[in-house]
Amino acid sequence: MKTFHTEYSPSAVETAGNNFDDDGREKRTGTLMTATAHIITAVIGSGVLSLAWAIAQLGWVAGTVILVTFAVINYFTSTMLADCYRSPDTGIRNYNYMDVVRAYLGGWKVKLCGLAQYGSLVGITIGYTITASISLVAIGKANCFHEKGHGAKCSVSNYPLMAAFGIIQIVLSQIHNFHKLSFLSIIATVMSFSYASVGIGLALAALASGKVGKTDLTGTVVGVDVTASDKIWKSFQAAGDIAFSYAFSVDTLRSSPPENKVMKKASLAGVSTTTGFYILCGCIGYAAFGNQAPGDFLTDFGFYEPYWLIDFANACIAVHLIAAYQVFAQPIFQFIEKKCNKAWPESNFITKDYSINIPLLGKCRINFFRLVWRSTYVILTTVVAMIFPFFNAILGLIGALTFWPLTVYFPVEMHISQKKVKKYTMRWIGLKLLVLVCLVVSLLAAIGSIVGLISSVKAYKPFHNLD
Repeated sequence: MKTFHTEYSPSAVETAGNNFDDDGREKRTGTLMTATAHIITAVIGSGVLSLAWAIAQLGWVAGTVILVTFAVINYFTSTMLADCYRSPDTGIRNYNYMDVVRAYLGGWKVKLCGLAQYGSLVGITIGYTITASISLVAIGKANCFHEKGHGAKCSVSNYPLMAAFGIIQIVLSQIHNFHKLSFLSIIATVMSFSYASVGIGLALAALASGKVGKTDLTGTVVGVDVTASDKIWKSFQAAGDIAFSYAFSVDTLRSSPPENKVMKKASLAGVSTTTGFYILCGCIGYAAFGNQAPGDFLTDFGFYEPYWLIDFANACIAVHLIAAYQVFAQPIFQFIEKKCNKAWPESNFITKDYSINIPLLGKCRINFFRLVWRSTYVILTTVVAMIFPFFNAILGLIGALTFWPLTVYFPVEMHISQKKVKKYTMRWIGLKLLVLVCLVVSLLAAIGSIVGLISSVKAYKPFHNLD
């Protein structure tokens, strides 16, 4: 998913200056480093710590093979998408995913792309609100367990923490030209490495102590760890979790060197780095916990001590998600603002910026429509997260429905269109088979997610603490 930009029409004098590119748009300043940081920020989420559970469902062989396979598929399709950054014939830049699809495919496929993309983004922002609060709850519980013992009943309300997360996002959403704040992605990347490294380190310590769980080539054992039906559904869900964990967004890059070349290098660096961490977290975590691996060994307390290190890791998760929320929310913000600017260009409420003195911050540019709309969106996602704290199960379903069109189908179809790949040639057949296989995996993962969602709904008690 590409980063979106609002429309802006500079004067001829401005365009001739150094602040704008050859197409009259504000100059892109992204580099290989910031693009790679953006990818790592978006890809390595707290879900990396649940990969031990995924490997436990699939086993050593299938789990590792699926991890590597989806890394290769994701990189392969991302290079196709990078080559489509500029429109055919004209060479005009495409500023969002829908523009790329419109330029190469057109028709109803543009609407399908928009539905899949924005549905996924909305789901992710809600899921991040929940996940951040779970990590903050885990900090409170870790301190409680340390003081009262591991068997103590420690309950911490997640709702005030969700509200606090929402307030932070309201403030961050008002930052003008958010795409220029590359330091946020770099901070988030550091946080990702930090909590993933803590998880790996604790798992290695468990292995060194000799207190490890039972592992198997095929994962959980039917009749011992799970029932036959649970084995099937959880394996589907685990495969889906791995596949969907590789989705990422592309930074705004300078036009020199050519954007597609930098995007490909950033994709390779980002996917390679994240795959290495995925294999380490998944395989070492599975070796430590065996078939009883928890869903997330930091927030589900696979470890209790040292409690301060658990606190640090969960704080890193929260900081990472604070930044990552904006990475995924900005396209939604700017899409609506672009539509409104076109529909009501004479409205001062929508188009005019005001300079306001804010204590400690000095002069800041405020747009009242942006203030109202972005704040409303954050409030709504926060309220939904509070009402449905099991939304991660729904998010898995959204991921299952969007992975195939966004990560596989559209990049492959645009590549076929761009390169004019002839029907029924070996390359055409190979690409179509890739699309078909990924569609089957998405459907199976969707079924597994639905089964998991039904289980969550049955145990659901509105506005109860996450114990």
